[in-house]
Amino acid sequence: MFGEKGLELVKEAARTHHSLIPFNEDVVRQTLEETRALWDANRTEVAETSAIGASITLRHAAIERNKRCLLAYLNHRVEKLRTMRWQFGAVLPEEMRMNLCEPEMEFFNKYNKALAGYMRAVGTDLTNDNAPPKSLYIEVRVKQDHGEIETADGEVVLLKKGTQHHLPRDLCEQLVMQGVLEHVVS
Repeated sequence: MFGEKGLELVKEAARTHHSLIPFNEDVVRQTLEETRALWDANRTEVAETSAIGASITLRHAAIERNKRCLLAYLNHRVEKLRTMRWQFGAVLPEEMRMNLCEPEMEFFNKYNKALAGYMRAVGTDLTNDNAPPKSLYIEVRVKQDHGEIETADGEVVLLKKGTQHHLPRDLCEQLVMQGVLEHVVS
């Protein structure tokens, strides 16, 4: 039946609401091939009969449905990428990066550059403090070796795996998002 592959893409997007699975290139390709075949059948029938009948209208409706399904699938993935930029920062975790196709990586990089350019223009980092802080300092545990960082007052802190530190929130919030540090709730 017409549009089954497109519907499969929409169902996949609905199932993966909280995660991003690998781009389903096979089903996207099959949906595009079906759409091209329907378009060619319509062109051939119109050339032969010079009239628009019920079969042409039905195929055209299937073409439009496939387009809507493909756009819904792609839009879902783009919105997940935007959300992940705010959630993880400028660097995506490797397991997320592996699920992206080349155009999605390109979109993420361009979105990242546009957001960074805007933040430079307005002079503030919009990715910090998504929620109002309860205190200016937080207790963090280092999950992986990161090296030294310098606080605003000039103190140098060595971030070595397994150590725990009391640091300014704005200094370590990005490292928490990247998975280098974890917030210790006392």
